[in-house]
Amino acid sequence: MPVKQSKQLYVKHNTHYQTQPKIKYRGIFLNDEAPALTNWVKAKFGEYNHQFYQHIFDLLLRLKANFLWPAMWNNAFSDDDPLNMVLADEYGIVMSNSHHEPMLCADKEWDRRGTGKWDYDVNAENLYQFWQKCAERNKPFESIYTLGMRGQHDTPMSENENIELLEHIVADQRTILSNVFKDREVSDVPQVWTLYKEVQSYYEKGMRVPDDVTLLWSDDNWGNIRRLPTPQERKRKGGAGVYYHFDYVGGPRSYRWINTTPIAKIWEQMALAYQFDAKQIWLTNVGDLKPMEYPTDFFLTYAWDPEAIPKEKLAEYTHEWVKQQFGDKYATQIANILTTYTRHNGRRKPELMDVTTYSQFNYNEADRISVELSAAVDLAERIHNRLSDDKKSAYFQLVLHPIKATANLYELYNNVAKNRLYASQGRASANKYAAAAQKTLKQMPL
Repeated sequence: MPVKQSKQLYVKHNTHYQTQPKIKYRGIFLNDEAPALTNWVKAKFGEYNHQFYQHIFDLLLRLKANFLWPAMWNNAFSDDDPLNMVLADEYGIVMSNSHHEPMLCADKEWDRRGTGKWDYDVNAENLYQFWQKCAERNKPFESIYTLGMRGQHDTPMSENENIELLEHIVADQRTILSNVFKDREVSDVPQVWTLYKEVQSYYEKGMRVPDDVTLLWSDDNWGNIRRLPTPQERKRKGGAGVYYHFDYVGGPRSYRWINTTPIAKIWEQMALAYQFDAKQIWLTNVGDLKPMEYPTDFFLTYAWDPEAIPKEKLAEYTHEWVKQQFGDKYATQIANILTTYTRHNGRRKPELMDVTTYSQFNYNEADRISVELSAAVDLAERIHNRLSDDKKSAYFQLVLHPIKATANLYELYNNVAKNRLYASQGRASANKYAAAAQKTLKQMPL
């Protein structure tokens, strides 16, 4: 949104207002960043350097966040630009690395100069030295060290669950931290073990890490937290946190096109995390960042103080968020559009839609949804035409494109479903819906 300019700023005399966050580390993970974010970064900054990350750090501070997993598909935060880590520390942003990048070593760093296989069973010496260099490099800066090991490129470490090997890896990583941080106890060095995908099964089958290590529980990649701390686990010194997803690339199906996460879903899941004392780290995968402004803002606002937003205030939050971006005049209508498209995409993500998703027979389901989405598109376009020119670009990206894209994709499948149904009945009107399906495909807003 364009920044509103003011010549004067007023603060009431004797005003003092200060709160502290309920969740210690609150942040985002830039992931699946190519091609969209990467192409933009290359055009504007050349690489994922400190000039780019300055904007990310500004964003995090505006959203009261303090934690980041950086872009990693083809990038290595500390290796790409030595000033990245320096700037993060100056901003007070606590850095870490993703669930398959141990010891603040980026995956791509190993690709660039690692020696031998990414396999601790056969290449322990080289991996140990690699991790030690990363720990030494990042010692001056406030960081959280990821423990454990997964296979390269976000895959399982091995076909079999070798718990003994992973325990040996964690023990060696702790030894590295003890040697690097000689001025303090290793238990005082922030560390996290992310229980993501197959890693959670290691824990379920008996593997444990030291009590001071934070356990970062994960959702199922679709916004449903798989597991939260038991009463006994809540006593651990390192506490617990949650790794959440607004974007996902992997099996059985990826989703990353547009925002598909209703804030009611986020509230439901993270309220459980708060209730079960998973309060050390809240981190969400925002993909390439740009389509996810609305849920990201909510996630980080809620992380600051979950008690300030009970479920009864969710509609109010959306209204206030829209009001902040576009003013009060159309805030109620725009909030309804956001709620409509996220509710629809939350039912079934666009990448998982097909001709059988909604019934052509029962309760007039398919046509009811068509009417609802079409009405939202019409409203969104009327508002767009009435907005001032300086707001139209942001409005298109945040509101108009998502609802049009959602409705258009739905009509594509709805028309194909009708075409197949009527063709099976030998009705000439099948051709009408074949033509309509072709039209929606051609006008698909990418």
